[in-house]
Amino acid sequence: MRIELDSISARHASARAGSSPAIDILSLSIESGEHVAVIGPSGAGKTSLLHVVACAMKPSSGSLRLDDQDPWQLSRSALQGLRGQLFLAPQVPPLPPRQRVVTAVLAGRLPAMSLAASLRSLLYPHDIPAAHEALARFDLADKLFERVDRLSGGERQRVGLARALLAPARLWLIDEPLSALDPSRARQALATVTQGARERGATLVATLHQVDAALASFPRIIGMRAGRIVFDLPPSAVGEDRLQALYQQFEHELHGDVAQPEQASGQASVAVMNCR
Repeated sequence: MRIELDSISARHASARAGSSPAIDILSLSIESGEHVAVIGPSGAGKTSLLHVVACAMKPSSGSLRLDDQDPWQLSRSALQGLRGQLFLAPQVPPLPPRQRVVTAVLAGRLPAMSLAASLRSLLYPHDIPAAHEALARFDLADKLFERVDRLSGGERQRVGLARALLAPARLWLIDEPLSALDPSRARQALATVTQGARERGATLVATLHQVDAALASFPRIIGMRAGRIVFDLPPSAVGEDRLQALYQQFEHELHGDVAQPEQASGQASVAVMNCR
């Protein structure tokens, strides 16, 4: 899926009047099948950018086009159909606490299923082997029938990513997928996500705090700060001087270990699922 943003500005619905926009006059083009990492300090607008592209945050000005369609000019049903081609993985996956992992992973297929089939799947998972295979790629095959609230924070994060492997999406928008993972799990998870997107021919846009991982895993790096793009370069051109300027006053995020080790089972908070 091709993405084109032209002079986009966007502000959170809860933002105070007169506050700075989360995205400020931003223009960007990403070709179908490209893999792009977005880096920058906290508050740079990285998550807001994903929400704009996912049609979850309506721009206040400028235009967004996905495969040459303006999502906000579509009918309600057509917009829902377009959203079914997008996969947005938030930093904290919206997994119901008492749900089984197999059901949570198979939920990635819901956009391609009828209402009746979706309801049946809640009671009788329809493709357990596919869920098992997706989990195995994240080293979670043994958690297939575990309850979500018995997983660690990092395990829940990987379950959320495993959904992408089953989703009928052509655009993957992944927000901070490594935040709850230790370094070894982080490398494995990022390799699985990028490989899965290549296999599907999906466009992949991921926000990352881990700059080294972004430079090592993505052919295109976008640096954001204060809602704007500071640079858009191949990793070989992103030198220490550019990174120092991007993370000025946030040097701890550039050089520190921002990822937290996986928490013990039952200790991390669980997000509540909100279905459209």
